Amino acid sequence: MDDRDLEQANKSLDAIRRSIAEIKSLERDRSTIEPASSAKRPKNETTRCRRRRPFWLVPLFLYAATWLTTTFVGFLCYGDGSFFSGLYFSAPLMTILTCHELGHYLQNRRYGIETTLPYFIPLPIPPLGTFGAVIRMKSAVPGLRALFDVGVSGPLAGLALTLVFLVVGIVDSSVVPASLETVPEGTLVFGEPLVFQWVARATIGYDPAVDSLIMHPIAVAAWVGILLTTINLFPIGQLDGGHVFYALTRKRAATCSYVLFGSAIVGVLVFRLWNWILLLVLLYFFGLRHPKTKDDEQSLGWGRTILGWATLAFIIVGFTARPLSAQ
Repeated sequence: MDDRDLEQANKSLDAIRRSIAEIKSLERDRSTIEPASSAKRPKNETTRCRRRRPFWLVPLFLYAATWLTTTFVGFLCYGDGSFFSGLYFSAPLMTILTCHELGHYLQNRRYGIETTLPYFIPLPIPPLGTFGAVIRMKSAVPGLRALFDVGVSGPLAGLALTLVFLVVGIVDSSVVPASLETVPEGTLVFGEPLVFQWVARATIGYDPAVDSLIMHPIAVAAWVGILLTTINLFPIGQLDGGHVFYALTRKRAATCSYVLFGSAIVGVLVFRLWNWILLLVLLYFFGLRHPKTKDDEQSLGWGRTILGWATLAFIIVGFTARPLSAQ
């Protein structure tokens, strides 16, 4: 190869190098102009985009649906012929449930616990119209005080309004002598917990031994509030009562939870309390053992301890073994 050929080869190599450099430059420019595909998007960018999605759509839809189902049940079972009369039942009930869930949600935000919005459960069949609501904590609880406050705030917030609506509803209810009332066959009869009987006796002189109570829809809503609050206070698993009970008893909570669950099964079978089977199945699948917090050695103090046991004691006056039965 002579000098002319060598010079020509060098020129060709230089031209190839310039072409490669231009191609790379074009690729860099195109990458800054064209949006990256979802497949090539970095993981952290994908996470940010996923977080921008409206996480409130499903909770909002379920909340609206629960308003509709409770209003429909109120109209169907407790109304006076107008669909809007169902609001006498649904409005107080949904107010009770909303305050209950807000109590949990705000305490979670207070302690920096990542949580979902409340998911209300619509149930478009009588006599309740809803199965309550659930809220899920997505991060660890920092300590026993946080767990206690989150667990106790919902029942207390809902119960305060329940008692107000109970008084209002009972005052607007009617009392008739049991001997004069004719109940059609198949009519649902509401079991009356002690707190219900006490308020009715104090406000309108109702005596369940000789009287029958024709409940106003607001009183029925308060009755449902008592039922759901009492169920939530059962000291089992991750129910509200389970949170409070774990904060109070710590390591002994698991043993007590298993004993209570076993006793409940025996009671259902012996006394044929079939209304509770679904709840027992749900409790089993959700888990009977409460997870630990980050600080299981934290002291609650006397104030929280007294409040916790007093709140759990509401089960005694709010529970009725046969909440619903057919006449």
